[in-house]
Amino acid sequence: MRQFLDDEQQRAWLEGAALKDADERAESLELRFKYAERFQKLLRRPQAEDVFDLLRIYGERCIPIPRSTERYYWSASCLPSTNDKPLVRVNASWMELFTLLPDGDGLRSRIIVHLADFTTDGSTDPQSLDQDLLERCVERPEDIAHALWRNKDILILKVRGASSIRKFLKEAQALRAVRNFNLTHMNRGRNAYQASHSYNVADRMLGDVDGGIEATIASLGL
Repeated sequence: MRQFLDDEQQRAWLEGAALKDADERAESLELRFKYAERFQKLLRRPQAEDVFDLLRIYGERCIPIPRSTERYYWSASCLPSTNDKPLVRVNASWMELFTLLPDGDGLRSRIIVHLADFTTDGSTDPQSLDQDLLERCVERPEDIAHALWRNKDILILKVRGASSIRKFLKEAQALRAVRNFNLTHMNRGRNAYQASHSYNVADRMLGDVDGGIEATIASLGL
């Protein structure tokens, strides 16, 4: 990431500064069409509207210069073939960052952050977890749960309901924690999930939907 942003720029973005991104995106048509059928299936899911709205928020707020770093430093998978059957998953390096999953006709999410960003003393002691802070970041206390990653300093947040996911991504302290975790893993090197990147999903994240590509895909019967 430091080839795009020096440490000062990264710190500024972490605190909310806007950054200049590329005007255009590099693209692989092979990958776009490889996952086109999955994208059409996602469009038919009852959660599709909320999924795309949340992805747009995530793309705007949680990934630095997303156009410049697309695929090679972050990626979005559409209906990935894993046991928990997610709708969309965003990755960087070897790490999952953000996942949206079905919850009946609604949504639930998995958001991964550093534990220290949600403790009362900035430590990695699970006993210091600030439960009140977590609950303030969602619509209802029952909408958020958590688990610890194997090495105990990573917090897996489970947020239920589109409105609570949306609120979490807009809360200042939660947003800073998400940005901090994402920067950590984007700085660890090239994204290991490049081959599963869905450009159609990324269009929605980056606000590049004009109907052209989707119309082409639909005309091909995909």
